[in-house]
Amino acid sequence: MKKKSGLLLYVVKKLLAFAATLFAASLLIFFLERLSNVDPIAVILGGKRANEATIASLREKFGLDLPLWRQYFNWLFGLIKGDFGADFRYQQPVWSLIAPRLGVTLPLITMASLITIAISVPIGVVCAIKQGSAIDGGLSAVCLAAVSCPGFFVSMIAIAVLSRVAPQIRFTGSFSGFSGMMERLLLPALCIALGMIALGARVIRSKMITELDSDYVLFARAGGISERKIVWKKALKSCVIPYSSVMSIQIGSLLVGAVTVEEVFSLQGLGSLLIDSIQGSNYPVTQAITMITVFFFLLLTTATDIIIAAADPRTIKGGGRE
Repeated sequence: MKKKSGLLLYVVKKLLAFAATLFAASLLIFFLERLSNVDPIAVILGGKRANEATIASLREKFGLDLPLWRQYFNWLFGLIKGDFGADFRYQQPVWSLIAPRLGVTLPLITMASLITIAISVPIGVVCAIKQGSAIDGGLSAVCLAAVSCPGFFVSMIAIAVLSRVAPQIRFTGSFSGFSGMMERLLLPALCIALGMIALGARVIRSKMITELDSDYVLFARAGGISERKIVWKKALKSCVIPYSSVMSIQIGSLLVGAVTVEEVFSLQGLGSLLIDSIQGSNYPVTQAITMITVFFFLLLTTATDIIIAAADPRTIKGGGRE
């Protein structure tokens, strides 16, 4: 009963922290946008001239005639109801611009996450088993280099190399169907995942080395349990929590990393829409995409903390993360 009440209290604290952080982020996002000297009316008019009556009508239509604090709360209450407002350039609901782009960005992030897990775990395990060997040294050096390379740089190198080696691979253009999407998104997903693969492998390697030197592993070996079973069924289980903690943060920030990669590969995802909205001072779209990014990041990290705490209540004392 005590453990259940402790977990319940932890979950409540996490949810309150989630709400408070999201509220603070909304304040920063809204008011930092207003530091620009660009007049929203100029963006709405698109450089066209208009009389005072038309300008006043537009200010009233978009709520720009209200005090700034009222504009913020109107926007905030709209977010709670799922209404992101209307954009300045096309004067249509912001969600209608974002929704089609999510159909590109979310599969890209999902694919990058699956690639990361599928590759980083085996690499980390091999490095731990072969600790101090040439294999460990080589893979660790590659991981260190990969962590240091930003996604957009890796993307440009990949395009430059593969356009010569495999010109039949499609880097740009639209796609249709599941197979077309896989072909089009695989390379960008690999470029995004590269840094996460390296970081995840290092986390697994470090934790696995500690586990393989622990007493329970020595007892398991003395009991005649095979090394393969010890590594993959016992020691690896202890690596799940620290690995999940790190990966939840990395995957949560993928929306940010995907922006530049989408631009390099000319993908019509949230990245290109965000860049266009920033360049065009289209505040509603910029605010909406930024809030969606923050929301998903906080949601993923909070959910991971709660799941870890439920699986291992000992982590609650340490704040849910090792």
